[in-house]
Amino acid sequence: MSYEMIALLMFSSMMLMLLTGQRVFGAIGGIAAIAALALWGTGGGDIPFSAAMKLMKWYPLLTLPMFIFMGYVLSETKIADDLYKMFHVWMGPLNGGLAIGTILLMVLISAMNGLSVAGMAIGATIALPELLKRKYDKRMVTGVIQAGSSLGILVPPSVVLVLYAMIARAPVGQLWLAGVVPGLMMAAMFVVYIAIRCKFQPELGPALSEEEREASKDEKYHLLLAGILPIIIFAVMMVPFVKGYTSLVESSAIGALAALVAAIIRRRMTWEILKLCLKNTLGISCMFMWIILAALGFGAVFDGLGAVKAIESLFTEQLGLSPWMILIMMQLSFLVMGTFLDDTAMLVIVAPLYVPLVASLDLGMPAGEVLIWYGVLYTITTQIAYMTPPFGYNLFLMRAMAPKEITMRDIYGSITPFVAVMVLALVLVMVFPQIALWLPDLVYDR
Repeated sequence: MSYEMIALLMFSSMMLMLLTGQRVFGAIGGIAAIAALALWGTGGGDIPFSAAMKLMKWYPLLTLPMFIFMGYVLSETKIADDLYKMFHVWMGPLNGGLAIGTILLMVLISAMNGLSVAGMAIGATIALPELLKRKYDKRMVTGVIQAGSSLGILVPPSVVLVLYAMIARAPVGQLWLAGVVPGLMMAAMFVVYIAIRCKFQPELGPALSEEEREASKDEKYHLLLAGILPIIIFAVMMVPFVKGYTSLVESSAIGALAALVAAIIRRRMTWEILKLCLKNTLGISCMFMWIILAALGFGAVFDGLGAVKAIESLFTEQLGLSPWMILIMMQLSFLVMGTFLDDTAMLVIVAPLYVPLVASLDLGMPAGEVLIWYGVLYTITTQIAYMTPPFGYNLFLMRAMAPKEITMRDIYGSITPFVAVMVLALVLVMVFPQIALWLPDLVYDR
């Protein structure tokens, strides 16, 4: 059997295992282990061992539990709730003001947690009931929450970009900085869309009445200070890193400690909440470590087969595709896979093929910058795939958390304008790579 056929058999077997509902790391790692033993005998056992050692020696992996713990502390102690109360009072007078405030809330939640599921959970439990109670259009609000929560995998500290960094062997710090400007740009585009739409159709997002937003100056400033607390925590964590005073791992430890201290000072931390945060942090961190381990093992087998070189030859020599055509085909494949897989599964399935191929393409940039830029493109494409019918990940999360009055048809209908905005953002970052590369170049050059 040719190496190409072996690679195709491995890939198709893995997809079949995933479609049966097996755990991602089990499907990917199991196929990698079977292929390694079948190809190289007992010597194939060195592949997962080598991958495990590589994983354990990867120092930036320590950031993962730190940021997950920080996110759980801020959400479980209800510090995130203060943000929404602040936006409720300060943004209420505008048409669509609460929807705009929800997008801003999601940006800050993303900066605290790095997981889109956390943003969705907080948006659906805190913002959604308030927006519906204030007569906001149900399609508008479900679209806002889904779009806003997707920012969690782009705005740092993004857990997905940590996973990409490990597989692509790219620096986490540069990837996070590369996600800042595109993430904020996309959030700004959402805000502009909501503001314009609600200006011409105020019934979609009516302003709050004077009675509803009535609050004394002292109450307003108290809410402002309470809402700014998460921003202060983020600044305490990221400013030393951007200035070069601390490493990425040290900054993550500062962020986790700052969140814990803030929760204790606000008298919201109990032993039960602390145990819950630690337990959830351990569970999520171990899940990601298993997935990374399986992906590294699968990638090592692919490298050993020379499958990456064969696919590169197929695209560039046999089919004669240009580098940009290959890149667009990759993005389209992510959109297709996103209809039935989550972001982690998509990355670990195709990263062993796509990352070396992207690095070899002549895109007018150094290979290191290409991998950073492509990490942002992958993440934006994943955000779009999350919201693409029929099986977009966020669509079903929304259905699980939304009240019965919001139907699946409403959820499908709500995402069209937001997906269009995200596609526009993707095109802008593809055409103008410096949108993603400007900030990491600025910080690391300095």
